[in-house]
Amino acid sequence: MEWQQLLGFYQTAKLGSFTKAAEATFRTQSALTQQVKALEEELQCRLFERLGRQVRLTQAGEKLFKFAEETFARYEHLKEEMQDLLGRPGGRLRLAAPFTTLYHLLPATIKEYARRFPHVELTILDRPQGQVIRLVQSGDIDFGLVLEAAAPKNLVRTRWRRVRTAIMVPEGHPLTRTERVSLEAIARHPLILPPRSLEYSGRERLEDMFRQENLRYQVVMESANVELSALYVSLGLGLAFATISGDRLSLKPENIVFLPLDHYFQTGHIVLITKPAREIAAYKQAFIQLLLGEGDSEADPLP
Repeated sequence: MEWQQLLGFYQTAKLGSFTKAAEATFRTQSALTQQVKALEEELQCRLFERLGRQVRLTQAGEKLFKFAEETFARYEHLKEEMQDLLGRPGGRLRLAAPFTTLYHLLPATIKEYARRFPHVELTILDRPQGQVIRLVQSGDIDFGLVLEAAAPKNLVRTRWRRVRTAIMVPEGHPLTRTERVSLEAIARHPLILPPRSLEYSGRERLEDMFRQENLRYQVVMESANVELSALYVSLGLGLAFATISGDRLSLKPENIVFLPLDHYFQTGHIVLITKPAREIAAYKQAFIQLLLGEGDSEADPLP
């Protein structure tokens, strides 16, 4: 069994396709297929069931996949230990979070971490919340930052920052003179909402709330980006919902007012998520400590 054969098999199993795995490993599909075939001949069993262009692991394939996953994880840990021996603590640290979190909440932490650990190879991905979760589950990234309500319980979840839901309106809007903003009052104005998608579950929840109160509303624009939504709110196109840490986000244009909706939405948290692991490299632990040191005080892992 050769290393490249195992790597090709592992990527094929993860991606469910020889075509996608060939692209991910920078080789031809024919070469990858031959490597997997050689593995099957060596182990004397089929590793995949072919379903058109897709593939599915056999029972033997599932056993080899688990072996490959553990092998690659141990190899990464070995490289980290070698760097420690050389006095250059480092390795790879892969992090994913939605754009708003990366843009507004993480820059200072990332800058300080990069200064302290120049030998760590950082990979930062801007991804919607659903993709962040899937990347953590698959082991393609080390850490993710998502809303606690969306985080699966089979992942390790550590609270980082409190967040609340607010409605964004332009300065001088009539709702700014209302002490307690109601859904009925919001529904009288055009709305900017996220797209209907599994990646943006907040849209479905908002529509359910309007239906429960039998309210008609107009969606004037769909936007999954709070900065883009804020721009059009400032132009008077419509109102938009936002999840914020603290009292507001630092947005441009700045003539945006955030009206809290705590009477409709409970205070939530952004959580750091990762797969359960017996041990975490020291340089990754350092990132966690730095991140949580700049968050809220509630930093205990959730059950």
